[in-house]
Amino acid sequence: MADRYLHFTGTAPGRFLTRKLGLPQPARLRRWSLETQSLDGPLLHLTAGHSSVAQELGAVLATTGLTVVRNAGQAPRPAGIVVDATAVATAAGLGDVHAALHPVVPSLAPGGRIVIVGVRPSADDHHQAAAQQALEGFVRSLGKEIGRGATVQLLRIEPDAAASAESTLRFLLSPRSAYISGQVVELTDAAPGPAADPAAPLAGRTALVTGAARGIGASVASVLARDGAQVICLDIPQSQDELTRTADRLGASALPLDITADEAAERIAAAAPGGLDILVHNAGITRDRRLAHMPADRWAQVVEVNLDSVLRTTDALLEAGTINRGGRIVATASIAGIAGNNGQTNYAASKAGIIGLVRSLAPRAAADHGVTVNAVAPGFIETKMTAAVPLFIREAGRRMNSLAQGGLPVDVAETTAWFAQPASAAVNGQVVRVCGQSLLGA
Repeated sequence: MADRYLHFTGTAPGRFLTRKLGLPQPARLRRWSLETQSLDGPLLHLTAGHSSVAQELGAVLATTGLTVVRNAGQAPRPAGIVVDATAVATAAGLGDVHAALHPVVPSLAPGGRIVIVGVRPSADDHHQAAAQQALEGFVRSLGKEIGRGATVQLLRIEPDAAASAESTLRFLLSPRSAYISGQVVELTDAAPGPAADPAAPLAGRTALVTGAARGIGASVASVLARDGAQVICLDIPQSQDELTRTADRLGASALPLDITADEAAERIAAAAPGGLDILVHNAGITRDRRLAHMPADRWAQVVEVNLDSVLRTTDALLEAGTINRGGRIVATASIAGIAGNNGQTNYAASKAGIIGLVRSLAPRAAADHGVTVNAVAPGFIETKMTAAVPLFIREAGRRMNSLAQGGLPVDVAETTAWFAQPASAAVNGQVVRVCGQSLLGA
């Protein structure tokens, strides 16, 4: 459904009126397209303190395709700013972050990107832990004030493994991450997978997407196919006609199947005789009602589809070896699972359960199977479902985030595709919100 308010604020009368009334001023976001494959402008690389990874990080930034400069005078209108804060280990050291960004933040181009690169807070040094944790509050606050469609993220790396950040920095410093802001991503020291064609990073890989007939699932399938994957689109038999149309459009195969069926894992394995490299758990339902009025069947249906089937299918496919080494599992959580939502105790419980699954399974799946496990947590995404929400609730959902607008299904899909890349081996156990930095939740 069209966002008429966003369109109105893009007109001269709309800008004038909304400014006078103090209303939100959403900027039209630059998303990836064939014509807009990268940010428009140079990348300013700054350092807070005396970094030991500056040279290695600089080499990684050079792979983003942006022109990297170290002097603000060489970038009067930077498209991106990366601040290396890995050496910040004291409260006083936080002043170096302020000193680096204070003069250049006003010059950031509209729709620009700021990434602060830090390290994990230490369990052995509470001064370092305080300083590095402070960066999280800094990033979340800057994301809420930066405006003009710009975004701010915190990326934590292992000090000796800056090279593992390549796929993540390429994503965060690109139009693909347009609706992600105020997020913290922690990387392991896992080496990236084999080098791939940047235009087709998923070439030669087989992906299965559940709930793929329409909406977010169809968009995920489309982006994975665009990036070179051979996609299997799964959805319930009742949606077979729509599922087939989606699969045919993408050159994919259709698998009509109820993911809650006892034989679901066996059917999936049979549909992918060479194994799966990417498994995307996107299928989900809502059966909203306040707890006092929610019968047991409405509770059970949501938990069964959104969580229990994900647990059972994942366990069975890992145990059978259907997910190949170097594989990727991506599940769909929700900001409802983080912040809760009125009338959605069943849905929020199921989506919080997905977060628990990811955090527990990720390290073991990597160690035992060579498979990463991550989740995307959408906020207000413009779909047929949200179009049916009452007007004032829909408008609140759109505006109550730092970007003052709803996201698109492609925003979730681009995040999923980043998780799915062979080069994203160091991205494991992460739950990334695609919500424009919603004002709800952490």
